[in-house]
Amino acid sequence: MVHRKKVVFFIYQMGSGGAARTMLNILNNIDLEAFEPVLVTCNYNGDYEKYLNEEIKFIKLPTKRLRSAILPLSKIIRDEKADIVFSTIPNYNIVAILARLLSFTKAKNIVREAAFLGGSKKMEVKLKIYGLFYLFAKKVVALSNGVKENIIEQYKVPSNKVCVIYNPVDIEGIELQTNINLLSKEHQSIFLGENKVVITAGRFVDDKDHITLIYAFQKLQEKVKANLVILGEGELEEKLTSLVKQLKIEDKVYFIGFQENPYVYFHHSDVFALTSKREGFGHVLTEALATGVPVVSTRAKPGAEEVLDSGKYGLLIEVGDIDALTSNLEKVLQWDEHQKKEVTELGLKRVKEFQASKIVKQYEQLFKETIDD
Repeated sequence: MVHRKKVVFFIYQMGSGGAARTMLNILNNIDLEAFEPVLVTCNYNGDYEKYLNEEIKFIKLPTKRLRSAILPLSKIIRDEKADIVFSTIPNYNIVAILARLLSFTKAKNIVREAAFLGGSKKMEVKLKIYGLFYLFAKKVVALSNGVKENIIEQYKVPSNKVCVIYNPVDIEGIELQTNINLLSKEHQSIFLGENKVVITAGRFVDDKDHITLIYAFQKLQEKVKANLVILGEGELEEKLTSLVKQLKIEDKVYFIGFQENPYVYFHHSDVFALTSKREGFGHVLTEALATGVPVVSTRAKPGAEEVLDSGKYGLLIEVGDIDALTSNLEKVLQWDEHQKKEVTELGLKRVKEFQASKIVKQYEQLFKETIDD
């Protein structure tokens, strides 16, 4: 019988964010004949838990506090005789590294960096601290070439420790959810009327810059009859809804919260808009492409430009450029069926490069090489 390599996956919770979605895609596609994965989270109930392959061992720590997770996690690493401890997002990575050190085992850390961080002096100091901890990891996975360059430059991590593995996209799962699920009854009128539909999805935080999209949509009203659908939740929701009322477009803008299946909404829309100031990868862009919807995005460095290959697979504008966003949305909404089909087919071809089964094989190879090193 082949000895399976034990990998402990650690994340704060299997919530609704991109990091949890990536964990889910890796776990559900990993070769269970070669690896024995164990998922460990803090004591939360996350939206993605119910989609986890039932064959995967899932442990919740007896705490909701991150700093209190270190000792119980170290015990799990020791008890499970882990070969690899895999984690993502800086604060969780530090906890995973400390837990592994305190386990006094031969386990090795692999940490994943998803964000393009930096800018302020305070943040640059913080990144150097992260970099010091990352010296205790065997490998750092960057989810784009731009993130890799940032880790080397800002975190001061040696380049030979950093490798690039793109986000895995569950294309088959997206196609399934697009085809078998219907729009909820309360939202059907938004999509099935004569108005075109612009859609976006993302947390209501400053980095996602929904404000630029709302201003651009107001200007778009002069040219095209359209609705704007905004999926997501977050701290700026009240500010965004107030702006919509102030601009007198509340009868055309729909905040529909977090949706377990956003893909059916993407699929029934005419254009997907991303207005982020920066993106480590831009996972939502790949998901939008997988549903066959055209994309207009800011050059949210480094990820959006990389995913869309400098505009080959979607229209790109500068961050914060309301006029450019308005004109590009108008352009897409006035395409004929032939133009739209050409663009969507190109997008579907692009997204296959991020297919989960293909990307997870890269993770499996990294795990094997790290164990054997």
